[in-house]
Amino acid sequence: MYTPAHFAVDDETTRAFLSQIEAADLVTPTADGLVATFLPLLFDPTRGARGSLLGHVARKNDHWRAEPTTESLVIAYGPDAYVSPGWYATKKEHGRVVPTWNYTTAHIYGRLHIHDDPAWVDDIVRRLTTRHEAHREHAWSVDDAPADFHAGQLRAIVGVELVITRVEAKFKLSQNRPAADIDGVIAGLTAEGDPASAALVERYRRSEQP
Repeated sequence: MYTPAHFAVDDETTRAFLSQIEAADLVTPTADGLVATFLPLLFDPTRGARGSLLGHVARKNDHWRAEPTTESLVIAYGPDAYVSPGWYATKKEHGRVVPTWNYTTAHIYGRLHIHDDPAWVDDIVRRLTTRHEAHREHAWSVDDAPADFHAGQLRAIVGVELVITRVEAKFKLSQNRPAADIDGVIAGLTAEGDPASAALVERYRRSEQP
């Protein structure tokens, strides 16, 4: 991934980004071409030297049967937003500005492993469910479903694990702009109802530019 120095992030930030992944695209190169599936994922830093991404796919999805020719790839995204050149202070100075897009992303490479084992699949289903239900007042539990129904659902899915070999992360958040332009981006994003993107720009302006 093309990553200019001012958009690169350190290992700690990369690990935090991986921990926040909720769903992403899994892409596997095969002799017949690329196979891709969007699926919920969970980062487990304890599996392998660099951690693993864990998830599951439908048994009827042939992706799990694919024979990878090289590493598989997960493409994950965080917040992103259009940036108008009209927000830049430098527009008034010389007008030599263009639109751009701010975003956070990571390309995660690794070896794809398949887990066609009900116990393994049950564990990841429970972990994913707990993660996404934890904030709810009346959280749904796997055990709320009838046991025979749950067992049947487990037979309909297959576990997947990407054992991470390398990660390329990039946070493009206006770090390359002058301070006055960054102020304009923050104000523009806030005015358009995107305080999360505005806060990220502010956060990384402080770390990248004194």
